[in-house]
Amino acid sequence: MKWVFISGLVFVALQSATAAQDRATGTVFKDCADCPEMVVISGGRFVMGTVPGEEEREGLSIQYHNRSQPQHGVTVKRFAAGKFEVTRGQYRAFAEATGRSSDGCFIWSRADFEKDPAKDWRNPGYAQDDTHPVVCVSWDDANAYARWLSQKTGGAYRLLTEAEWEYAARAGTTTARFWGDTAGISCGYANGADLSTQVHVPGAAEWEIARCDDRHAYTAPVGSYRANAFGLHDMLGNVWEWTQDCWNESYSGAPADGSAWAAGDCFLRVVRGGSWEDAPVGLRAAYRVGSPTVIRVYIRGFRVARTH
Repeated sequence: MKWVFISGLVFVALQSATAAQDRATGTVFKDCADCPEMVVISGGRFVMGTVPGEEEREGLSIQYHNRSQPQHGVTVKRFAAGKFEVTRGQYRAFAEATGRSSDGCFIWSRADFEKDPAKDWRNPGYAQDDTHPVVCVSWDDANAYARWLSQKTGGAYRLLTEAEWEYAARAGTTTARFWGDTAGISCGYANGADLSTQVHVPGAAEWEIARCDDRHAYTAPVGSYRANAFGLHDMLGNVWEWTQDCWNESYSGAPADGSAWAAGDCFLRVVRGGSWEDAPVGLRAAYRVGSPTVIRVYIRGFRVARTH
């Protein structure tokens, strides 16, 4: 901090956004009143990917095997990550300031995902308020929001790289989930498909669910569940989160420096973390899928990072 002397009195000047590099690991900060809360994450090295036997133990369908392999060491630089997923209220400030529009959203119609032109982030087809994570946003929308935050605050906001996302989701653990390998106790830690989903979501009676009640059939207000060791909430469950990286079917040739993978199928981008609609097998730190950048889905949102 900077000490300012005026008329013999001592005042402490507020720390500016440009001095963010001085913040200690674990510090929570906001760069503006309607900006996301950010948590400073220390850099480090971790092993990215699925441990041998995890996919079989979890009952992952064979067609999805090996997408999170081979395991490989990655070094991640210090950065800041959103404490929560970006909320509908925070996205509203951006949409109203920029005139960002939507042309509909994909929702589940008992048999398949179908695009409904009447649905968008304001009305995804289920009840939300401004404390819930925004959904029905594309990768392009998420990047536009990050650019807007950067222009508004002077900070370097962006989406997390896939490596940063997994590093943040694991928070120093090596188990399938930050709370351990047991899926059945997920309801205290994450919002996934559960007894509430089965009762209240049309067509969910036959879904695979966690046999517990997380109290929310659809999205939950951000921060409703326990944080991981890095102080981050909803890294698993609630909504899928867009990352920067282009889609690749495996980790063969993946960057080892924590940067975004800019090669591969870049019409598809990696989404991570699972959602309120996903079975326990989808709520794992290593689980990954790819999705077209232009589509909006009612189970998908995002979290921002800030270069620190």
